[in-house]
Amino acid sequence: MEAYGDFAEVYDIFMDETPYEQWCEFVKETLRKEGITDGLVLDLGCGTGSMTEQMAQAGYDMIGVDVSDRMLNIAMEKREKSGLDILYLQQDMREFELYGTVRAVICLCDSLNYLLEEEDILDTFGLVNNYLDPGGLFLFDFNTVYKYQEVIGDATIAENRDDCSFIWENFYDEDGEINEYDLTIFVKEKDELFRRFTETHFQRGYRLETMTELVKEAGMEFVWALDADTHGPVRENSERIYILAREKGK
Repeated sequence: MEAYGDFAEVYDIFMDETPYEQWCEFVKETLRKEGITDGLVLDLGCGTGSMTEQMAQAGYDMIGVDVSDRMLNIAMEKREKSGLDILYLQQDMREFELYGTVRAVICLCDSLNYLLEEEDILDTFGLVNNYLDPGGLFLFDFNTVYKYQEVIGDATIAENRDDCSFIWENFYDEDGEINEYDLTIFVKEKDELFRRFTETHFQRGYRLETMTELVKEAGMEFVWALDADTHGPVRENSERIYILAREKGK
């Protein structure tokens, strides 16, 4: 499952146009509507901690969990600069453990798409349900089969910057519904020479019906699903979907 090695060092550079602030506002508004304005919140698959930091700034007591030590190192560097009180744990989301329950769990930015089997999703959802307070909320997103099949497909993407560049070669397996992307990255070192490294990532697209059933099978209540781009009803061509679920009894 772990994919972020050297790529972790340049992740934030290439993700600098990611609308973390908009995502955070949506998360905060969703939690507020459900009466959660403070307390413990878990950011599952927190990566370099961009969302975790913003949620902590909003007054939530944040815990960040990620499997990649390289990503967490960067998250902890951000914590040192901001001075925010965030607990980071290096754990696989399929097996994570907390010291107690939390008011809400968020899992965003395609993190669940790295789980390639429905059993892995179910294991993760079961743990989320276990660590939620009574009536606690689980807000997550996922990329759809439509996005990988029709939008990304077998595409090649490249981006050239002064200090780093990348080539992203994408391959989609329709039979297994697995998306493979091979990254080749060039990073300028202190001697002005560029270091080249490669990484391969695998993600699986999911359907709303599948995720809804897995939420219920894990013991949670399905609350709603929204198109992540429009915040309106889910459509056949939705590329990313938000789901809100609620703990309803262990």
